[in-house]
Amino acid sequence: MIEFRDVTKRYPDGTVAVDELSLSVEAGTITVFVGPSGCGKTTSLRMVNRMIEATSGQVLVDGQDVAKQKPAQLRRGIGYVIQQAGLFPHRTVLDNVATVPLLSGWSKAKARTRASELLELVGLPVEFGKRYPAQLSGGQQQRVGVARALAADPPILLMDEPFSAVDPVVREGLQDELLRLQAELDKTIVFVTHDIDEAIKLGEKVAVFRVGGKLAQYAEPAELLRAPADEFVSSFVGRDRGYRGLGFLSADGIAVEQLETVPVGAAVPTTNDWVLVVDGERKPVGWLRPGSSSTVDGTVTADGLEPGGSLYDVEGGNGTTGSLRSAMDAALSSPSGHGVAVDGSGAVVGRVSAESVLAALSKAREQAATA
Repeated sequence: MIEFRDVTKRYPDGTVAVDELSLSVEAGTITVFVGPSGCGKTTSLRMVNRMIEATSGQVLVDGQDVAKQKPAQLRRGIGYVIQQAGLFPHRTVLDNVATVPLLSGWSKAKARTRASELLELVGLPVEFGKRYPAQLSGGQQQRVGVARALAADPPILLMDEPFSAVDPVVREGLQDELLRLQAELDKTIVFVTHDIDEAIKLGEKVAVFRVGGKLAQYAEPAELLRAPADEFVSSFVGRDRGYRGLGFLSADGIAVEQLETVPVGAAVPTTNDWVLVVDGERKPVGWLRPGSSSTVDGTVTADGLEPGGSLYDVEGGNGTTGSLRSAMDAALSSPSGHGVAVDGSGAVVGRVSAESVLAALSKAREQAATA
C-alpha cells in the first residue's frame, strides 16, 4: 500500500505544487492520477520514490516513511516508466532490460535470462534483444521500458505518462497490454496521465487533481462518471460522461440478432440490404453495399468493400461479457447501422443495434433501482 498523509510540496519561490494530499493506493491495484498541466500529479508520483522530496506530510510505502529510507534502496523496490521510455541508446535492448538486476548484484547470465523472459512477457520477440533502441518503433520502445521497470520484480510500478508520445492505435494496444500484464503480475501501479479516457480505462481508482495541487475527487471510474464531486470534475470528465459510463454496464442482457453474411468468392446475394462479407474463419472482411461493384463474374471479392467500423466482442476480450459502450460503438460506427458481434476468436456471431443497446440500458437501470 502507498499512503499520502497531508503531503505538501512547496518550492522556494512559494509555488505550491501539491497541497495537503491525503489518499491511499491499495496494494495490487492500478490507481491513476489525472488532471490538467500544473496540477501536481507528476510531482505526487515522484515523491513516492523520492525523486522529489515532500516539504511536509508523509509518504508511506507498506507503512514505512519513505523519507527515512535511503533513496537507492527505496528505488530498488519501485519500477519507474517514463514518457519516451528513457532507454540507453548505446546498449542493446537486452542490456537495457537487464540494467536494474545487474545493479542489484545479479550475475550477467541470470540478468540476461530474466531480460529475455520479460521481452516475451511484454509481447516482443526475444530476437529483439539484439537490437538497439533506435531500431525499434515508439511503441516497441515503450514495451522495453515497461520490461526494464519489471526486471527486478518490484512490487510497485510508477508510470509517468508512458504512452502519451505514441499514436492512438499504438497507445490503445499498450493500454491493453498493461491490463493483461497486471492481471498476471498483480503489481501496485500508480499511473499519471492527462487523458481522462485513459484514466477511466486503466484505473481501478482515479484521483482527479485541480491546478494548485489540490485533490478534487478520488473514486472508482464508474462513480467519477456518475457523480462528479463538483463543476471542475464534471467539466474535466467531459460532457459525454454518460456515454463513457456505458463502459461500466454489462451487456449480458443485450439481444444479439441474426446477421446475414457471405464468404469471399461466393455468389452475390440477391438482397437490397447491406451484407457482411467474411473470410473462411467467419471473421469480418467488410460490408457489401447494395448495388456494390465489389464483385467479379457474379461473385463477391474482398476489394472495394466498405470498412466495418468497430466490433462488439460478446466475451469482452477476457472471458467476460462485453460492455454496453462497446456494443453501442459497434452499432454507431457501422456503415450499415448493424453492429457486428464477434466471439473471442473474432468470428461473427450476429449483430447488435442501437435500439437493442438502449433497451438493455433501460433494463439495467430498472434493476439498479430495485436492487
